[in-house]
Amino acid sequence: MSGKVLQGQSFNLLRGDGCSTIKGENKISRRFLPWQRAESNSSPRLKLVALASTSSVSGSGAEYSEGLLDVRKKEKKRTVAGIDQDELLDPALLADPDSRFCEFKGVHIHHKVYDVESQAHDPSETASHAQLPHIPMILLHGFGASVFSWSRVMKRLAGLTGSRTLAFDRPAFGLTSRVNSVELSSRSKDEKPLNPYSMAFSVLATLYFIDFLASDRAILVGHSAGCLVAVNTYFEAPERVAALILVAPAIVAPYFSRRGNKGSDLGRENKKEEKPSGLDAAGNPFSTIFKFLSQTVNYISEMIVQMVKGMGGMLSTLYKKLLSTFLRSAFAVMLVRMVIDKFGIAAIRNAWHDANKVNEHVLHGYKKPLRSKYWDRALLEYTAAMLLDADSESKPPLAERLHEVSCPVLIVTGDNDRLVPSWNAERLAQALPGSCLEVIKQCGHLPHEEKVEEFVSAVEKFLQRALGGSQEQQILRGVS
Repeated sequence: MSGKVLQGQSFNLLRGDGCSTIKGENKISRRFLPWQRAESNSSPRLKLVALASTSSVSGSGAEYSEGLLDVRKKEKKRTVAGIDQDELLDPALLADPDSRFCEFKGVHIHHKVYDVESQAHDPSETASHAQLPHIPMILLHGFGASVFSWSRVMKRLAGLTGSRTLAFDRPAFGLTSRVNSVELSSRSKDEKPLNPYSMAFSVLATLYFIDFLASDRAILVGHSAGCLVAVNTYFEAPERVAALILVAPAIVAPYFSRRGNKGSDLGRENKKEEKPSGLDAAGNPFSTIFKFLSQTVNYISEMIVQMVKGMGGMLSTLYKKLLSTFLRSAFAVMLVRMVIDKFGIAAIRNAWHDANKVNEHVLHGYKKPLRSKYWDRALLEYTAAMLLDADSESKPPLAERLHEVSCPVLIVTGDNDRLVPSWNAERLAQALPGSCLEVIKQCGHLPHEEKVEEFVSAVEKFLQRALGGSQEQQILRGVS
């Protein structure tokens, strides 16, 4: 530190105003305030001696000040799951050597592609499954995961059909850019801009990547919440989906089979007509009064119901605005950081049947996105989009449409899934006509990570059964 700066600092301290000419050292200056008050009646000579003695303790006042600053910076260091939150980077700077980025509707989507034909050195890798049609696969990760979740099986799955396998990070996850949905909407020229964190965006992005792979159809492989994207993509464009593979699907299965409940109607039809009693007889004054009161009560009841409905709509709109405001507040950002810091790593370990297999490589892969700028705000934007999705309100619940799925479906679950229990997958298999269910033993919520061999084997058997055969049969299947 230069002599001039030190002189300026000494002048201010001697002046007694507690201000420093060095930026960021106001706190250091305030440490001398009590001393200055105590010595306010002393001579200037005594002040100079005291200042000189204080500076000489560590060799110089500058070194002492810098040391205190370093200590305070370390004390204030903010970390989430061990990741320094004061040194966040643009997601593109965290990319792997095989990472790719493309822009879709203003969002830079991070993805990876494995191409068997371009990377296989042994011709037998593709020849062993030549009987299967060369249909690409698109892998859709779950909540809190990323492309990393598929790293152990991408190559193996591509080898099953001899085609390409693509995995991409949905907005708010992985290394896909974190955009501000409000700012993006203001810049958009569309009358109704698409929220990048909505389900509709993920569906359109999935269809975009089918085109990106220059294919008419694709096999969609979803994990957990990614299964919602896969099934919604099917309903958006069923002709583009060759098959669905749902891994530990986070789709609430219906409790009952879809059958029309005609009991109440039959009861009304079979209800016997009763003969009018004395109270209903014509000319009975009590009957006239009773009818008048009944009609009045019914009329008032209908008015109340309509008012409640109107208030319900008003309250719903108010609730959505308040929730949206809260989720975009600084307090919500602090809260989500606290939750991820406290429970994030525990949730990863809990997703495995054998938590001892969760090594540093796995933890690093899941924690890496926490180094991206605005990861916390994007996670809150995603949550807001899921809770306030207006499009889903205009459509029937997914559970009521499952019977409409006509493409081949495989459901894979672990017998020890603590997040989405296996019994839900069993019910889902009953609701999806013609689906296959594979329960992997001693496996948790991540079969494609924890039990790679068993998972790939289950997928291979399913594809052989569902898509195997001649090309003509595949065309007929696709048309039907």
